[in-house]
Amino acid sequence: MEKEKIISELNFKPVRSSGSGGQNVNKVSSKVVLSFDILHSKALTEEEIQILKFKLASRLTLDFVLILNCDEDRSQLKNKEIVTKRFLKIIDENLKPLKVRKATKIPKSAIRKRIKDKKNASEIKKTRRKPEL
Repeated sequence: MEKEKIISELNFKPVRSSGSGGQNVNKVSSKVVLSFDILHSKALTEEEIQILKFKLASRLTLDFVLILNCDEDRSQLKNKEIVTKRFLKIIDENLKPLKVRKATKIPKSAIRKRIKDKKNASEIKKTRRKPEL
């Protein structure tokens, strides 16, 4: 994955932020909407596209476009930087290979301890019974 190539494929769209904002609320478009078309990306390999389609299925549109919003800051440029960092983090996290789980054996000392504890509990319960006459 080449970050520069992917960043060049991103589409940014400035939008007016919702909510209160005073005098500039109807004039300034500080919110940034990032969209990235996964299927038509030339920066990703076919395998990476399939992985992202599977892992990001709940976040993608029907056309396999990832859309992210940012209106945290009053500056459009800062919002653009924030949403780009967030996008790269999402892509990096989802393209990391999963660690293979290694099956481990139960140590013999743990088995012995479990059996000893069971026998001990059994003895305690035997002493609580009514004596046989």
